[in-house]
Amino acid sequence: MSSVPLTVPTGINADRWPDVARVPAASAAARRAAALLVRHAVARLPLRVEMPDGRLLGAGGPTLRVHDADAFHARLAAGGLVGFGESHLAGEWDAPDLVAVLTVLAENVATLVPAPLQRLRGLWAPRQPNDNRNTPGGSRRNIAHHYDLSNDLFALFLDRTMTYSSALFETLPAAPGDLAEAQHRKIDRLLDLAEVGPGTDLLEIGTGWGELALRAAARGAHVTTVTLSAEQRDLARRRVADAGLTDLVTVELRDYRELTGHHDAVVSVEMIEAVGAEFWPAYFERVHALLRPGGLAAVQAITMPHDRMLASRDTHTWIRKYIFPGGQLPSVEAVEASLPRGLRTVRRDAFGPHYAQTLRLWEETFTARADEVAALGFDDVFRRMWRFYLAYSEAGFRSGYLDVQQYLLRRDPAVAPAAPEGR
Repeated sequence: MSSVPLTVPTGINADRWPDVARVPAASAAARRAAALLVRHAVARLPLRVEMPDGRLLGAGGPTLRVHDADAFHARLAAGGLVGFGESHLAGEWDAPDLVAVLTVLAENVATLVPAPLQRLRGLWAPRQPNDNRNTPGGSRRNIAHHYDLSNDLFALFLDRTMTYSSALFETLPAAPGDLAEAQHRKIDRLLDLAEVGPGTDLLEIGTGWGELALRAAARGAHVTTVTLSAEQRDLARRRVADAGLTDLVTVELRDYRELTGHHDAVVSVEMIEAVGAEFWPAYFERVHALLRPGGLAAVQAITMPHDRMLASRDTHTWIRKYIFPGGQLPSVEAVEASLPRGLRTVRRDAFGPHYAQTLRLWEETFTARADEVAALGFDDVFRRMWRFYLAYSEAGFRSGYLDVQQYLLRRDPAVAPAAPEGR
């Protein structure tokens, strides 16, 4: 039975990108099965797939062009959706409108794989590596993988506020010039929810590059903000010093599990995605314990459907392999199930379409500044990876598969927090 030999696509650094540079070996039968699965999946989709031999698959719509069918099918056979993403990084397929193609796939993600194979997912889908668990040491490695890439890289595509989470626009669609104001609108809404004002003792879990802390200090709050990214900490400290707010803001390199004391309010923006499903209850227990009785927590979280979260939470996905090792998006149901008895949801507001617009603006800026990204030392595969990540994410929000929520939580004064493990 013949197999696709190991090959190295031209121009790809095999040491930096081993699984992109080498096409995995796959038997002719495995490649045929993958090709059949592709035909079956796209036959009813509003998608146009152009094969190298001129065949057209799909029911018509945005175009996906396959340049190397053998490699494309071999990667699908060996790696499933991880292989699909790696095939794009290798240049074996592309799309004139990548977001449109990925949106179609996101809208139909639950039915792309036939139901019998879905039920056997545990047998064929790769498992998350144990090293990616978000233990204290694992969390530091996972955060460094993404956030310590380069402050200069993030500065190239984020707006002047250096805010790396969903903005909240006044109107949609948004224009590039709207982004900084929309980030401030999002931050201000979180601070308003948590009733942050003069004299508030505020804890922020997940500093980013410091914009929320600066915004809170400008209200007169006393802010302690923590991050696991050394790069973020260093830039946030410089920004705080430049703003003359060092008397109001303390930036620390610390894990949320190490925090003690009590605060009037806690704010955490899109940090829960890096906590890991097994640690969500511990995370919310810590938030509960860090609040004074009656205190408020404002938490912004990306969410996904509960059934898809359950199906994929132990799987080693493309996004976990290349972008966010150890990452896991919760569902609304999972967040509620993770809250301790003394921490209750006061309100929850969703604004997923605003994240799709935020990601579109980031991707347009990143693409326009590709030469500057290259000048920082990021190669062509990295640039394709980053564009795929931004497009993949935008497609999730465009399709409604993903959403983003702002939670307001209150600590019940009558319920004491549970004692931390080991104490």
